[in-house]
Amino acid sequence: MSKLTLAKLQEAVRGGAAIRSRVTLQPAGGEGTKVFPPTYAGAVYATEKRRLPGYEQPVDCVLLDSVQSQANRLEEALQQAIDSGRFDKAGVSLPLVVVDFDPFFPGTDKDATLRLVEPAGKVTSLQAPHRIVDAILRDSVVEEDNKPFRTKAEKDESEFGKELRRVSAQNATALFKLCPTALLLGMWDSTGPKGGLGVKFERAMVSEIVGIDGVSGVRSSSRIDPLSIQLEAGPVYQADDAQPAAWTLDPTKAKQEKGVPVKVGKEGKPSEVNHGNIKPDLKDKKGQPFHGGFTITSAEQTVVLSFPALRRLRFPLGGKLDPKVDDAARTVLAALGLCAASLAAEAGLDLRSRCLLWPIAPLSWELLGKPGQIEKDLTLEADDAIQLLKAAIADATDEKIGLPWRTQPLRLIPSNDLVKLVVKSQQLALAQGGEGGE
Repeated sequence: MSKLTLAKLQEAVRGGAAIRSRVTLQPAGGEGTKVFPPTYAGAVYATEKRRLPGYEQPVDCVLLDSVQSQANRLEEALQQAIDSGRFDKAGVSLPLVVVDFDPFFPGTDKDATLRLVEPAGKVTSLQAPHRIVDAILRDSVVEEDNKPFRTKAEKDESEFGKELRRVSAQNATALFKLCPTALLLGMWDSTGPKGGLGVKFERAMVSEIVGIDGVSGVRSSSRIDPLSIQLEAGPVYQADDAQPAAWTLDPTKAKQEKGVPVKVGKEGKPSEVNHGNIKPDLKDKKGQPFHGGFTITSAEQTVVLSFPALRRLRFPLGGKLDPKVDDAARTVLAALGLCAASLAAEAGLDLRSRCLLWPIAPLSWELLGKPGQIEKDLTLEADDAIQLLKAAIADATDEKIGLPWRTQPLRLIPSNDLVKLVVKSQQLALAQGGEGGE
């Protein structure tokens, strides 16, 4: 194995096809133990047949982690490196836009609508679902000039918002300075001033995890009550508004409909308020089997970073284009993607409850150069990836190249209307929580 160096990455960015990683995974419980994929609308799994090497016929596969979810995990890994001080210790600064809700909890404004019931903390461009063009950032104010980050009218918005209006694949410098992950992982400015006509950037880096040769299973549902509460101990009723609890055994303290106390559920069973035993069952109330996960032969994580996608991006400075500047910016983006992937791999693949996967071999990379040329077994540990990113940034931002790279977070304060929306939502959640509402 050989290490991936900055010089090798620069050469690949200029003329290579891609760099990829294909890692074979097994459930942490061992071969043959179940894994639980994500469920989608209608409580279904994403299953399909795929043609794979080593199989004569298409193979039943199940999606264990989507491209979108993997992108979020890459950003989460970068955010953790920032929060833990790991980047600071290594001398790496990553552009970040931060919306700070802390001043509104417990709140100092006399207006109660601006006092958060629960802390909302900070939301960064690495955490917002749509990155720098997310509505949370859009509906906030730049602290340093007290102007809206983005508005319908260009004359009313911050300089940063004005720059974002002009961003395109041929003019990506402003986005490189403020939110480079948007250029790497994709972005669609669909909530900005232009709506659905807003600029789009394709994903230059994609990753997904698929379970191979999957067989679906079933699971049971049951509950053993440590208090041994019996069915006959009911019925339980919906408590009236004067009662502190959501239910009661006293029919005189229950809600009334036409003089009749209202039971919880159809029959007022204690199980309706989560008391008592629930008999083991393989089907839900609609008679459908409970999803029981999958057993798989193996899983595979595939990560691909497209160099042609990066080469479509241009980074003019002072209105002028320079191939050296373009190459330097693209190399930073490539190094950023590799750093995120290395940090995410180091953090592990605990995707959700009962879906912990373990790589059977260390993370390695294959460099696809000119047609037919593949350089295999390139290694890049997380610490080395951080240093690679540091070197790429230093090269791109020195005096010879001069690319802008924001080293301090751009701090935004949420607008009053956004805070009021969050406050009202928190109040509704608290009110519904006692009744088990959604």
